[in-house]
Amino acid sequence: MAAGPTTAEKSGTSKSKGSSGRSSGAGTRNRRFRVPAPRVLLVVFGLVVLVAGGVWALYGSTWFRVEHVKTSGTRVLTPAEVETVAAVPMGAPLVTVDTDAIEARLRQRLPRIESIDVVRSWPHGIGLKVTERQPVLLVEKGGKFTEVDSTGMRFATVDTAPRGVPRLVLDSASSPSLRRFGADRLLQEAVRVRGELPAEIARDARVVRITSYDSVTLELTGGRTVFWGSGEHGPVKARVLTALMKATPKAGHFDVSAPTAPASSGS
Repeated sequence: MAAGPTTAEKSGTSKSKGSSGRSSGAGTRNRRFRVPAPRVLLVVFGLVVLVAGGVWALYGSTWFRVEHVKTSGTRVLTPAEVETVAAVPMGAPLVTVDTDAIEARLRQRLPRIESIDVVRSWPHGIGLKVTERQPVLLVEKGGKFTEVDSTGMRFATVDTAPRGVPRLVLDSASSPSLRRFGADRLLQEAVRVRGELPAEIARDARVVRITSYDSVTLELTGGRTVFWGSGEHGPVKARVLTALMKATPKAGHFDVSAPTAPASSGS
């Protein structure tokens, strides 16, 4: 005859049932939907209204639309030229103006522009901050002058030579350097020499004449000439030339091609 459950077993069974009942009840309570407090709903609604209002103000209202364009920094170019090429969409929402596209358009169609900063000027404007390229050399051809900047880029052709900019003369037609390096490389060499001239000498430079890679001659005001040689050791040559001119102010010809053994002659 089978024995019935012991007292301990009855007690354990009872506890298990009680625990199961409590767990079931807790699970039911956890699954109940809780309605957010009115304060939370109010905050969420306020945020939605705020975002929607901001989007409408920027895109749909007349509050932030392009009404004027201001150009600054031009020297040779005129503001009208820049603004025509920029083609800023007047009346468009300010936030939708593609500033990168305007910048790219200006760089492509106006190579005189070295850099351009297109900025939104809230609430109704677009600003075009222009930096123009500065010529350091001129290449004369057919009575016109092609301007060359400090990077060697030929960026514009003008009818009248800008004041204070030396003319580049390439006398390299029969030079082996032309076949070896090419005209563009010789141009870069001339630009390099021009950029390393001391300011007071650069102001007097009228012609930079290059016949080969290692033969650059400067023609200055007063009939003076400087044989620079190659573009190597430019900063040293500049310092030596400055000292040589001070030591022999009446000389008409200076040779710094070998800066450790400079020479001057003539009057």
